[in-house]
Amino acid sequence: MSSVLTEREGHLAIITVNRREKLNALDHATVGDLQRTVEELAADQAVGAIILTGAGEKAFVAGADIAGLKGQGVLGGHANARHGQSLTQALEDSPKPVLCAINGFALGGGLEIALACDMRFASSNAKLGLPEVSLGIIPGYGGTQRLPRLIGMGMALEMILSGDHISADEALRIGLVNAVYAPEDLLLEVKKKAARMVSRGPQALAMAKQAARRGAELSLDEGLSLEADLFGMISSTEEMEEGLGAFLEKRKPSWLRS
Repeated sequence: MSSVLTEREGHLAIITVNRREKLNALDHATVGDLQRTVEELAADQAVGAIILTGAGEKAFVAGADIAGLKGQGVLGGHANARHGQSLTQALEDSPKPVLCAINGFALGGGLEIALACDMRFASSNAKLGLPEVSLGIIPGYGGTQRLPRLIGMGMALEMILSGDHISADEALRIGLVNAVYAPEDLLLEVKKKAARMVSRGPQALAMAKQAARRGAELSLDEGLSLEADLFGMISSTEEMEEGLGAFLEKRKPSWLRS
């Protein structure tokens, strides 16, 4: 059975990590399969938003498959980190909104994948953490870089250097997740969030995401210049004409999706 499942609901694509017997832990092949799936969906004009979740009720992704890390050496460790970083970068670079439904354990590489998504929503029984230092290693899929940018250096270092798990409620308090839902409601609520985004202009979504993502790494002046450039670009599109026309004519817009 495939370790990565994809299903469609209209313009919404749902990716499920499907290694239930391993708590959806990531091996080398699964990381590659996930990256290819994300890139294919990101390029598909019919897809308006992507949801990433895990199979079963216990785990989103419980980390890396530890057996595959032992004895990897300097070159192997570097290659392994870059392999995982290619996946997290693909998630971040997707022009489509990517929402993460954290349905249980999100540890190590699992949390790092979640950090690369645009939004994170957790079930009330979720546990999140970067436990790598307890194994004598460090996060390698972007966790040391994205977590401080999201929740601040102090809280991030507490999580990274302790290796401790935190609850879904604590993750919400520190801004690591957007919302917490009962386990049975999680995927439905995330689908509702994604559906709202799918109802918006597809080019506008991509440019707004680009402005926010790229602008966060720039000075304010540079970010404002980027925003103005993108605002100019969107102003030349049929999508803008349709969106403004629909508003003035008091009707729903008809976006150009396959």
